[in-house]
Amino acid sequence: MIERRDVFQAIADPTRRMIIHKLSQGPLNITQIGEDFGISKQAVAKHIKILNECGLILMSQKGRQQVCEARLDQLDQVTDWVTESRKLWKNRFEKLETFLNNNKKQQL
Repeated sequence: MIERRDVFQAIADPTRRMIIHKLSQGPLNITQIGEDFGISKQAVAKHIKILNECGLILMSQKGRQQVCEARLDQLDQVTDWVTESRKLWKNRFEKLETFLNNNKKQQL
């Protein structure tokens, strides 16, 4: 079974979020990305692979190095989801508040 990856899976991991943040400053090779994490190069490569599969980074070959570049526009999916969820919950809480206020008035 082929695992389908999405942006939400990518940002679920704190290391991948830090990699995205680091790449938001500009393109880096895998060695440069892994410098601050204290994990193996293989572990960094696994995170990079997931980020690439999710479309959050682009990888290109520059000489003998693979260079990664952030595609921050892909995070719009997260922004859209948060915006819609916020609207939904705001509406639900407003209805709850109205219900509670009406119930309180009836008890008085």
